[in-house]
Amino acid sequence: MTDTKYFNEIFEKSINDYHIKDNINTEISNPYKENSLENLLYKKNWIDTVQWHLEDIIREPGISPEKALEIKRKIDKSNQDRTDLVELIDDWFFDELKDIKPDNDAFIATETPAWAIDRLSILNLKIYHMRQETKRTDADEEHLNKCSHKLKILLQQREDLTTAISQLFENIKKGKAVIKTYKQMKMYNDPKLNPVLRASAKK
Repeated sequence: MTDTKYFNEIFEKSINDYHIKDNINTEISNPYKENSLENLLYKKNWIDTVQWHLEDIIREPGISPEKALEIKRKIDKSNQDRTDLVELIDDWFFDELKDIKPDNDAFIATETPAWAIDRLSILNLKIYHMRQETKRTDADEEHLNKCSHKLKILLQQREDLTTAISQLFENIKKGKAVIKTYKQMKMYNDPKLNPVLRASAKK
């Protein structure tokens, strides 16, 4: 399954489903079959959508230090969950495309399919929220015009990125491109690798 237009449909569904309640504590209700690509993509975007709103909350000028720390912890966990899920999506693609033998002169892609799709997920979020800005009744005309212009740019970016991901898949299928996965290997969440966490565990 390498239909990138379909990816956008899944992301849009996730975003719209989240905004029914628009609450960071809403439990995900994934409509797709467990372990399917659709399920992974929906879950990925849900994480992105919740984190989008956590990032809004933590920037509230009057937020208490205690609340800010709580939200920061949630953002840290969200970032780790996001990375783990991107790597799961890549594993899905690598398994799906494992029988394709690349040409001897195949180029190495600068990023994996899932990390490109990660950007597509975020782009769909930007589009949703920028579109909301164009509908505000409490904003002046200048703001609405600026947001309408930005929305057009974002829509073009999504079209271009969607095409670029499709081209990547086509090159992989034809043996013209090689994709390799390099695990992110984040160190600051691992008690064995973060010296501060390691020292704290010894106390």
